[in-house]
Amino acid sequence: MTTKMINFLKKYEIWVFLTLAPLLNFVITYAKSKGIIEFFPYTNGRFYALFFLLVFIVKITKGNEGIKNLFRPMAVWKIHPKWYLFSLLFAFTIGLITLSIKAIYHNDISFLQFQLYIPTLKFTLFLLSWAFLGEVVWIGYAVRVLSKKINPFLATQIIGFVWSLWWLPSVYINVGVIEDLPVWPLFLNMMGAAGMCAIVYSKTKSGICVLVIQSMLNMSLVLLPISPDAGDYTYTIFAVLYFLIMLVFMYFMPLHIHSEPKKVS
Repeated sequence: MTTKMINFLKKYEIWVFLTLAPLLNFVITYAKSKGIIEFFPYTNGRFYALFFLLVFIVKITKGNEGIKNLFRPMAVWKIHPKWYLFSLLFAFTIGLITLSIKAIYHNDISFLQFQLYIPTLKFTLFLLSWAFLGEVVWIGYAVRVLSKKINPFLATQIIGFVWSLWWLPSVYINVGVIEDLPVWPLFLNMMGAAGMCAIVYSKTKSGICVLVIQSMLNMSLVLLPISPDAGDYTYTIFAVLYFLIMLVFMYFMPLHIHSEPKKVS
């Protein structure tokens, strides 16, 4: 790689990453659609491909110290327990509110009489690993870096939009995602997720706590009957609520995420 290319990458690092990330998943998803990649390598490999793309770029621009910095928020865990409780309950609570709205609209209490779907340990570990990589890539790196250049709230919404673009090819072929996800609620949901993750990070500087809130978003879509197969508009209500409530939190809890967490000893 020439010096000119390296200097360009250093100058526009975040924008290069945000351009290449969804393009990479498009290529991987296209390969899956053509039968070149099997289901299991595709479902998990796209997350690791995204992560290694980031590591490659950061290695060039910031060296080994930059790579270490990606993981430093994950070493911050001594925070007030209220933030762990908040992160555990936030998405689940919105899911319950969604079902309550549905029950009120239909005047049918049966929508609140459901059994939690308990995923297998294997699937739960997959969800946690995906949330871990998502925290490192989208919040631990992208939001932190972009918020140094532009308004932090705007940064979260750009990241959420690109995050949705990354998911879009998988949604299109309906593989490795919740089936039949509607596109515009997906964008709202991911932009809301990016905002809420940034709020938690802003208040705690803890990647662990961000991991919890993002994991619970994923788990709530599985545990509760709010995915598209539960009704054409249930997921849409959930996504709209998640986004709107994120805006309320943003208004009352403005972001301060420029300070870095302590280094790993």
